[in-house]
Amino acid sequence: MKFNRLLQRDGSAAVVFLLPSLIGFGLFFLIPFAAGCYYSLVDSPVNGSFVGLSNYADLLQSSSFRKAASNTALFTAVSVPLLMVLSLLLAMLLTRDVYARNWLRTFYVMPLVVPVASIVMLWEILFDSNGFLNAYLHDYGLATKDWMGSGTARAVVLLVFLWKNAGYNMVLFLAGLQNIPEDYYEAASVEGAGWWWKLRHITLVYLTPTAFFVFVMSVIGSFKVFRETYLIAGEYPDESIYMLQHYMNNMFLSLDYQKLTSAAYVMALVITVFVAVVFRLERALRRRME
Repeated sequence: MKFNRLLQRDGSAAVVFLLPSLIGFGLFFLIPFAAGCYYSLVDSPVNGSFVGLSNYADLLQSSSFRKAASNTALFTAVSVPLLMVLSLLLAMLLTRDVYARNWLRTFYVMPLVVPVASIVMLWEILFDSNGFLNAYLHDYGLATKDWMGSGTARAVVLLVFLWKNAGYNMVLFLAGLQNIPEDYYEAASVEGAGWWWKLRHITLVYLTPTAFFVFVMSVIGSFKVFRETYLIAGEYPDESIYMLQHYMNNMFLSLDYQKLTSAAYVMALVITVFVAVVFRLERALRRRME
């Protein structure tokens, strides 16, 4: 009886401490989520009538939405593998006794603490049509380019994305690498295994849980590249970097809440299904490894 009273008292205390967070979650997430679902199913945000999935059908027929979705999917497909490989290589480099290792760690993590808005001016100076890079090309007699007004804008955004996120993923991979026992590598060396065998059968195997987490976070991060793209290229950038967030931002500015909420729910559904599939694959692979 005393244990039950103690459990009830602790449960009541937990509810009291969690109540502010639950209220905030309801006010700022659940209620807007439900309101957005309602707006996506009516024909007008004010005194609208129920139209079912017709807003979603109109959205899928929109050429600008399809362009934004294809650009976002292409950027994710290219940037996430590059980011994971780069982050893993940096993490493996910094586990070795290299020169100025502590300084390098600080250098790679700096983009995490530097506000994006404060560094955008640097990128604009570099890639503006009259910027530093074009001045450098002109001095050497090479043809200048409109970096943010042509297909090269995708490469610029990719570079910014890698610069911003590589340090965070590197820290995660460093934590995973430090949890691999050195005895495994020593035993493999005694057996005559080379670095490639160690990488495939020890490093990558024991990094699997970390790699899945990094993969999911990288995919989510690739959908948030709008912030950097918007600050560098504005509301209507080159069509090669016109992302889903650009589309939703433009729908918000034009007060087209039906297309805005429909696009947001389509993107949320795609991300949710994708993450669920990834976690299912991760659990299956973990059971197989065990």
